[in-house]
Amino acid sequence: MGKPHVFEAHSQMPVPAADLFSWHTREGAFERLSPPWETAEVVDRSGDGIRPGARVVVKLHLGPIPQRMVAEHTAYVEGSSFQDIQREGPFAKWIHDHRMNPSGPQASILDDHIQYELPVGALGDTFGGGYARKRLERMFAYRHSLTRADLRRHAQFASQGPLTVAIGGASGMLGSALASFLTTGGHRVKRLVRGRANAARGDISWAPDKGTVDAAGLEDVDAVVHLSGANVGEGRWTDERKQEILKSRTESTRLLCETLARNTRKPRVLICASATGYYGSRGDEELTEASSSGDGFLADVTRQWEASTRPAEDAGIRVVNLRIGVVMDARGGALAKLALATQAGGGGPVGSGRQWLSWVSLEDVLGLIQFSLFTPSIRGPLNAVSPNAVRQGELAKVLGKVLHRPAVFPLPAAVVKTVFGQMGEETLLSSTHALPTVAQAHGFSFLLPGLEEALRFTLGRTTDGAEYRHG
Repeated sequence: MGKPHVFEAHSQMPVPAADLFSWHTREGAFERLSPPWETAEVVDRSGDGIRPGARVVVKLHLGPIPQRMVAEHTAYVEGSSFQDIQREGPFAKWIHDHRMNPSGPQASILDDHIQYELPVGALGDTFGGGYARKRLERMFAYRHSLTRADLRRHAQFASQGPLTVAIGGASGMLGSALASFLTTGGHRVKRLVRGRANAARGDISWAPDKGTVDAAGLEDVDAVVHLSGANVGEGRWTDERKQEILKSRTESTRLLCETLARNTRKPRVLICASATGYYGSRGDEELTEASSSGDGFLADVTRQWEASTRPAEDAGIRVVNLRIGVVMDARGGALAKLALATQAGGGGPVGSGRQWLSWVSLEDVLGLIQFSLFTPSIRGPLNAVSPNAVRQGELAKVLGKVLHRPAVFPLPAAVVKTVFGQMGEETLLSSTHALPTVAQAHGFSFLLPGLEEALRFTLGRTTDGAEYRHG
């Protein structure tokens, strides 16, 4: 048997204990609390939420070999606490008590109390004890920080009531995170899905390539968020690939907007993804939503993409074109690739390293979508970027600092052009310095405006966010 350990994490939360408890009971809470640097895929659920007897089966990717974890809920006190126990997984023992205690009329204390034992007995304690303690601190720093931020954001718009929101692209990195964020806030999510729709969950069937969508399923939605589109950063841009990238955006958007325009009950707002690629490569020029479009394939795609929302706008639906920058999140996209290279010691500036990179944390994209849902004065283009763009060389330097790795190995522009062709030129070597002018003018507050804090948050390289006790 391993040595028994106790870990506790405590944090002040900005809502009453009952509201904090409710957040944990809602669909999507497990996904919201799963750290992005440790991929966890829910493969099965049974039972009633977090009530006794409910189970969740998760596939964990903590290293080269996937692991299976089975957690069962074993205790429940409405409004104040619940418990789960690991029945199968990486720990020899794991009992987790979640406690929500009042701290005044409008505040509470979140208390996570864990009893655990490491595998392989004394050997596990000797070689893994310190690692386990640090890993727990990193995990619960993330969980408590995210819970606190979510509660604040949802409280800001609570008086406007819950919405029913349809999401296109709900299976992608951003779409799946948005679905969990909205459901834990008390909103109802209806996912647009290809193939067989789960009617019990409220899924809406559609096939953009065939021009079909279940229009009736969209009749009762208050808002639509459309995030579909083929990945522009995968593979060279052949003529066929370019057509796939363009059609995946314009055809699905046009179908959705024409359907919404014909429906009897129209949503109050459509938020459609776009990209800062709209501006093209502009050197050191600072770009706002009022700036003209640029040159290149991506600029042409985004112009057509945004034009595809016209049927909805003409029908009187408020349309927001979310021009998203490079999303920094450990789950995927550019950061996952850069972090892998940097961890291996191969990080460094790309090309001259002087090109501007308009980046944004995934959590702030979620915040901007929510802000747009509830702010009627926002319409048209909205730059979803941090107010603190960086040059590419600075990104490499900060990422190396966060991961404690060198970032001194350059990737010359000539190599980028040879290996990646036009795709490399427009995604790795272009310079776009976009500013979130509209968001800031409307009073949006960024959660992670600085690059280093954003990287530390999503990569689990901070223990700030809670108070801890080990025993």
